Amino acid sequence: MMYGAKELVDSFNTVRKNTIAVAEDIPAEQYGYKATADVKSVGEMLAHIAVSPDWQIALHGAGITATTFAMFQTRMAAAATEEQTLGTKDQIVAALKEHGERFTAFVAGLDSATLAQTVSFPPPIQPAQKTRFEMLMSVKEHEMHHRAQLMLIERLLGIVPHGTRQRQAAAAVRA
Repeated sequence: MMYGAKELVDSFNTVRKNTIAVAEDIPAEQYGYKATADVKSVGEMLAHIAVSPDWQIALHGAGITATTFAMFQTRMAAAATEEQTLGTKDQIVAALKEHGERFTAFVAGLDSATLAQTVSFPPPIQPAQKTRFEMLMSVKEHEMHHRAQLMLIERLLGIVPHGTRQRQAAAAVRA
């Protein structure tokens, strides 16, 4: 079986569903919490996760085959501006849903030939090329990285993450 667009969509939907569960579990009054002074707050991190897939949609939707640092910086600035518009828990959760749906709809429309195309990066970035598929997979990897941070923050706030609660409930039923 080949892992392609459909499998990536299914997998991303699972990841995003779990991120939304974390976002919903953390009380709105804790969205300003920072684990340390030099990191994003809960709300900032969730807003970042929400809008980050958009640059991949822009890049691959335009068929760009070579990136530049200026292109990346422009997209990052646009993302930062959009992240700042998401000021409340409700806005952030809605953005997680909306941007997730936009990303999966985009990926679902890509064929194997498009996913196999390569995109080049400027030196010193290594590897110098990646397939579109590999780049789109990185959206899920990026989100899982930040969600792991958020799950640790949940513990710091005294919240048992939803996955742990589910496992504990299943173990209690078995016992």
